[in-house]
Amino acid sequence: MPQIKIPAVYYRGGTSKGVFFKRSDLPEAAREAGSARDKILLRVLGSPDPYGKQIDGLGNASSSTSKAVILDKSERAGHDVDYLFGQVSIDKPFVDWSGNCGNLTAAVGAFAIEQGLVDKAKIPSDGICTVKIWQKNIGKTIIAHVPMQNGEVLETGDFELDGVTFPAAEVQIEFLDPADGEGSMFPTGNLVDELDVPDIGRLKATLINAGIPTVFLNAADLGYTGKELQDDINNDAAALEKFEKIRAYGALKMGLINDVSEAAARAHTPKVAFVAPAADYTASSGKTVNAADIDLLVRALSMGKLHHAMMGTASVAIAAAAAVPGTLVNLAAGGGTRNEVRFGHPSGTLRVGAAAECSDGVWVVKKAVMSRSARVIMEGRVRVPDDTIPNEPT
Repeated sequence: MPQIKIPAVYYRGGTSKGVFFKRSDLPEAAREAGSARDKILLRVLGSPDPYGKQIDGLGNASSSTSKAVILDKSERAGHDVDYLFGQVSIDKPFVDWSGNCGNLTAAVGAFAIEQGLVDKAKIPSDGICTVKIWQKNIGKTIIAHVPMQNGEVLETGDFELDGVTFPAAEVQIEFLDPADGEGSMFPTGNLVDELDVPDIGRLKATLINAGIPTVFLNAADLGYTGKELQDDINNDAAALEKFEKIRAYGALKMGLINDVSEAAARAHTPKVAFVAPAADYTASSGKTVNAADIDLLVRALSMGKLHHAMMGTASVAIAAAAAVPGTLVNLAAGGGTRNEVRFGHPSGTLRVGAAAECSDGVWVVKKAVMSRSARVIMEGRVRVPDDTIPNEPT
């Protein structure tokens, strides 16, 4: 049986990796939403894999790497590129389109420039190319500031990002009006809610729609310190089950689902994170993180596992929540008015910024800013068996 060959680029963006496609390069049946598109992406990443390893694909068996991006010249006025993100399940046959990937956003501008999706008149030979991105999953504008050198995207540099092995060129990203398109920034109208979870109890929670829907909890209420690394959580099946139950009831309270049973089909959102005041700890690299160098500790789960660093979209949520006095994130950081915070995560630290405004009792964040980096790892064509999409020419 022959295989279909599809042009693709394999990128690291921030602390994630993913397979990038131009929409026009996909088989015609996969250019629109539907089973054909999902089947292609599942096969490329190696899912569903009952062994949980994605051996027969490019997924690498983690939520940080089982990702796909589809880009096209933007149909939205004033924007350069339309960005669609798919979180590909590792062991189940579905692709979650409910949210964005903030880390891979760092590579979107570079891909758009290199693939001819940005008008040449906008691209400087040297300096910074500003790429205006329409994030189709959540209906939001993102601006990427991509470094250029001698007419090409500059990928190498000395910017270090905890959770990424080697330094690279810095890409600044602005998330405009990041409150999620499915409702207000605080969907319940409260900065802190009481979340009742059967068999677990009543937990204080900040429920926020910014960057990505996120349920923030106090680490101490869960019996944690906020210093935990991946193995502390991911090797504890009971803990993972508890977090998934909390996530389901958080999604229900946020109005993202109508019944807790629907949470399984919406694995990418919401995220669950827990916070604690700043403290000394040892990061996964062995580096010591000093309490004096950070404002708070944050640990977050993605696709049912503790993230090895921090999701880009959750970083936006952290920035937005920290900027609003009285949220659990803000209180863990020491309270008060804040335009930026540096938080400790399992791999090290990250600084994020956001400015919040309150008008008629409603909090709004106009922009969240962070720095990431991106690099092409491999480019060429991916192959999937001919029968992945029936009647497609090879």
